[in-house]
Amino acid sequence: MTNAYLRAFPATDAGGNVTRRVLSDSPELMVVEFAFAEGGVGALHSHPHVQATYVQAGRFEFTIAGETFEVGPGDSFVVPSGAEHGCRALEPGVLVDSFTPRRDDFL
Repeated sequence: MTNAYLRAFPATDAGGNVTRRVLSDSPELMVVEFAFAEGGVGALHSHPHVQATYVQAGRFEFTIAGETFEVGPGDSFVVPSGAEHGCRALEPGVLVDSFTPRRDDFL
């Protein structure tokens, strides 16, 4: 295996006390790490991509399509295409999101 499969992406400020780092991508799929400070906010938004979220660390309050729930380490869920969603970090934490297709706006 060559390093052609490995790309280094820098962390970027995503706003709201959140940093974003693309971990891997292809046109069909993207994996992104979001690191939140306590109280960090992922503002309500929607996009055409299907999103799967895995809570690596921390506790978060999520809202998806008007429904609010709390998640913690090891929890995982899917955000449907077009669903308005957002979150707030109840403590410092890390989310790992997968998007299909790739979020070209993150590159």
